[in-house]
Amino acid sequence: MESIEIILQNIEQKNFVAAKEVLSSMNAPDIASFLCDVDSSTMLLLFRILPKGLAAEVFAFLSPYTQQLIVSSFSDTELSTLLQSLFVDDLADLIEEMPSNVAGKILKNATEDTRKIVNQILQYPENSTGSILTTEYIKLKKNMSVAEALENIRKQGIKTETIYTCYITDENRFLQGVISLRDLVLADQTHIIGDLMTTDVISVNTTDDREIATEIFKKYDFIALPVVDHEKRLVGIITVDDIIDVLEEEVTEDFQKMAAIEPFDEKYLETPVLSLAKHRIFWLMFLMLAGTVISGIIEHFTELLQKCVILTAFMPIIMDTGGNSGNQASTLIVRGLGTGDIHTSDFLKVLWKELRIAVLVASVLSVVMFIKNFILARKDFAVSLTVSCSLVVSIIIAKSIGSMLPILAKKLKLDPATMASPMITTVVDIISLVVFFSFAKIFIPELST
Repeated sequence: MESIEIILQNIEQKNFVAAKEVLSSMNAPDIASFLCDVDSSTMLLLFRILPKGLAAEVFAFLSPYTQQLIVSSFSDTELSTLLQSLFVDDLADLIEEMPSNVAGKILKNATEDTRKIVNQILQYPENSTGSILTTEYIKLKKNMSVAEALENIRKQGIKTETIYTCYITDENRFLQGVISLRDLVLADQTHIIGDLMTTDVISVNTTDDREIATEIFKKYDFIALPVVDHEKRLVGIITVDDIIDVLEEEVTEDFQKMAAIEPFDEKYLETPVLSLAKHRIFWLMFLMLAGTVISGIIEHFTELLQKCVILTAFMPIIMDTGGNSGNQASTLIVRGLGTGDIHTSDFLKVLWKELRIAVLVASVLSVVMFIKNFILARKDFAVSLTVSCSLVVSIIIAKSIGSMLPILAKKLKLDPATMASPMITTVVDIISLVVFFSFAKIFIPELST
């Protein structure tokens, strides 16, 4: 905080050298956060005085909106200098997120080799491992000595994202093995790489879903993962920072879907109102139309409600309890499917567990509701029994549906998160009302005739 105040004071006094010194002592993520909080003219000024290497680091942490502002404001010479310091995967992400005119300016100022690599990455399917790989990694040959390998790392390391895992390939780029920097540093300088490398290499294909890569990172605690093509030639690597970004995107997307919002990548405050409305209106429209089924059920039982008006007071309780029960189950199952703790083949185990939970929960809630209605509030016995029985059946059905719908979605290659909260609530509300009115006709004498 003190550093930020000093920087702003120096900028105000036009002491740019002092401001640059303070900025250079800060971490890149902290600088990026600071730049996003100041006005655009100050942000551009501060970014321009950053050392070249640090500027590239900071740029990768900036929001797409701020990145676009910098690219649009920079001259071709400034932009070309910046692009030379960016890692190729960060550059590919940048181009993918920018409007076509800004992306065109970026590509125009990139080198021909960089353009080829970026275009190759952008051609991979959107959620594939190929779309998040980088081609900047340490390449070694198995006939190298440890001393030669370390010298090679010193030369290549300047333009690679990680040097801690090195990849051994032949002249045709076929992946032969991996070796860590730790093993190289601790080994005798005269030893040959081929004798030290690990040949049992875990890798992913360029067209594999990136969720496969996240599962491998979680299982093996990797900091980098090789990506090969269909012929097992090494194309690039995925680093742990990219996987963290993927995990964040997937969690954000799941939250959005569970709230009945079409997924979007932009930051909330930087997204136009019209765009936010468009992301929300489809599901709201769908749920509103689905809600007309509930209206139809109530309309169908209007005569019944006229005979026993007190039932109207219990409708929200039955619907809310059922919906909440279903949401509890679906949230846990969606999470389990996402982390790999639950698989689609476990559906019978899940159903059996949720049924037992539902019976326990429903028994307690129904007894409490019966005591509250019949003993404390002195409601009619038949009405109290109707409410309690409706709760039992609604909760059991809700937890069954809440646990099974996400698994069904996963089985159908859909995102399980789409079957969460609003969807479950709507389905369960419909069923709960039918159950409630059915029990009312059975237990309340004046309604059974």
